[in-house]
This record gives sequence, structure tokens and C-alpha cells, in this order.
Amino acid sequence: MAVRATFRGTVIAESDDTVVVEGNHYFPPEAVRTEYLEPSDTQTTCPWKGLASYHHVVVGGERAVDAAWYYPHPKEAASQIKDRIAFWRGVVVE
Repeated sequence: MAVRATFRGTVIAESDDTVVVEGNHYFPPEAVRTEYLEPSDTQTTCPWKGLASYHHVVVGGERAVDAAWYYPHPKEAASQIKDRIAFWRGVVVE
């Protein structure tokens, strides 16, 4: 079953190959429409997943700050989400 991430009615990502960790769907990079992502300098650290990097999601001039995140170099326990992208902050995942 395909999972879809939308922001302001626009599909940002869609895939039937997401990995769910802590209730968040992590989409494979090829399933994400990167034209709606802008780089962010934000980084956070998770004790077991490692260092997360972020993107802003922008559609039609509306911006969801740091609404997409990913782990480019996750710790071994989270290796299944390497480079996969998850969403929050106004992005609807269903």
C-alpha cells in the first residue's frame, strides 16, 4: 500500500517502500519530489539514530521550516533509514 506525503495539497513523496521508525515513515530518496525541498542548516542528534539533517518544504511560496529530515550517516541500529526522508510540521503523511 502506497504512503503519500502532502503539503498544502501537493504530493511531496509517494512510495509503497517506506520504513517506519518511531511512527515516522521514511521514504526512499527516489520517491521524494526534491523540487519542493530547500536545504536547511539545522541538525539534531538522536542517541540511537545519529545526526539528522533537515530540509524546508516549500510549495507555492508556503514554507514548512525543517519539515523534512534524514540521516546521511546513521548509527548501525538505524542503518535501514540511511538517506531516507521523513516529514512532519504540516506535511501530512497517510
